[in-house]
Amino acid sequence: MKQKIIALLLTFITLIPFSNGIVQAADKATPVKSTYIISSDSSFAPFVFQNESNQYTGIDMDLIKAIAEDQGFTIQINNPGFDAALNAVQSGQADGMIAGMTVTDTRKETFDFSDSYYSANSILAVSESSTISSYKDLKGKTVGVKNGTASQTFLTDNQTKYGYKIKTFSDGASLYDSLNSGSVAAIMDDEPVIRYAIKQGKKFKTPVEGTPSGKLAFAVKKGSHPELIKMFNNGLANLKENGTYDKILEKYLADNSSTESSVDESTIWGLLSNNLPQLLSGLGVTIALALLSFAIAILIGIIFGMFSVSPYKSLRLIATIFVDVIRGIPLMILAAFIFWGIPNLIESITNQQSPINDFVAGTIALSLNSGAYIAEIVRGGIQAVPVGQMEASRSLGISYSKTMRKVILPQATKIMLPNFVNQFVIALKDTTIVSAIGLMELFQTGKNIIARNYQSFRMYAILAVLYLLIITFLTRLAKRLEKRIH
Repeated sequence: MKQKIIALLLTFITLIPFSNGIVQAADKATPVKSTYIISSDSSFAPFVFQNESNQYTGIDMDLIKAIAEDQGFTIQINNPGFDAALNAVQSGQADGMIAGMTVTDTRKETFDFSDSYYSANSILAVSESSTISSYKDLKGKTVGVKNGTASQTFLTDNQTKYGYKIKTFSDGASLYDSLNSGSVAAIMDDEPVIRYAIKQGKKFKTPVEGTPSGKLAFAVKKGSHPELIKMFNNGLANLKENGTYDKILEKYLADNSSTESSVDESTIWGLLSNNLPQLLSGLGVTIALALLSFAIAILIGIIFGMFSVSPYKSLRLIATIFVDVIRGIPLMILAAFIFWGIPNLIESITNQQSPINDFVAGTIALSLNSGAYIAEIVRGGIQAVPVGQMEASRSLGISYSKTMRKVILPQATKIMLPNFVNQFVIALKDTTIVSAIGLMELFQTGKNIIARNYQSFRMYAILAVLYLLIITFLTRLAKRLEKRIH
């Protein structure tokens, strides 16, 4: 009897390690996609920012990469910005999001969240020369904050109590510049972000203790990827257990940590030389976007411009509706509708995700917008040709279409050309608006560089010169072509 009991005990002890492995295996999630698209912010240092090598780094980036490696799934990271990342997940453009996102009850209605990977504090910052030492000193003053953050919630909840005004900003660089310029008396943001800005040379101080602002977590669209949440949780637990998690935090948050550039970026020359590859890449996207969208816009404009002077009432009505609708919708809203709205609509109808590439969405939006204005240029050019020429040609028995091709359009084209050049310059400038959907053109590239080093004045000066040079060059080129045609 004793021998049987001892044998059973030995068997039980032997099986304990295997049972633990069985539990872990049961809890382990299996990827259902070959590659998961993860969206993140583009300017939220030290959680995510672009380093001098044009690579996105930071707590969030290192963490999601380490978890993916630990759990054996593949990721592709996009960095369109916080608002764009939210929309990307909701519209199916991305599978998950890690961007210093605070878990709130409202967001739980739309997203499923992982276990928290960081507990954040919100803290107030003022300029070094400010006399503000408490929230009571903010009465009648303006406090800046990023839109949609836990800091904004805190300020809104306490606005009546302390009597300050709130001004919201879409990104961190604009928020910090507002305090530098004196347009706000104070700002509020996550404590690690403000500490990072101070380390980068911002002359700020923090007069009051930080207040808990919530827990940061990884998010997916509600009900969409439970396996991704489980893999994130399992990976996070493993990283905490093996010490990798602490090493990542120490890398970016320790007092002696450094994320500064190896080149002095406090001068325009240092800023330009250290970021030239990124700027040239963004400039290439801007030029390609402008040229491609304008070529398509000319085709659209000619078609609807011809419709608008057609003898057929139905075609004139179609042209009028197109021009009025497109010109009546702001370009930023049009781009957002194409990039996020249409995929959401398709998913609601077909129950299948149909993401649109950001470059394609930007090209469509710019093409439609410029096409509507070119249609009016075409209409005006044709109508500027004396009507008697059409009548004389028709009286000679020449058809309407042949009269347009041989008589009217050659003259109208010479009238339209200067307006085409002007419209191209406008289209090139309008590419900056498409940065709202996260397209990494020249302006968005500049914003990402500013998010790392906070050198806004110098960086915007460089961007202004680059736009001036390219617009001047292309305008001169277009005018030479115009002279040859004339």
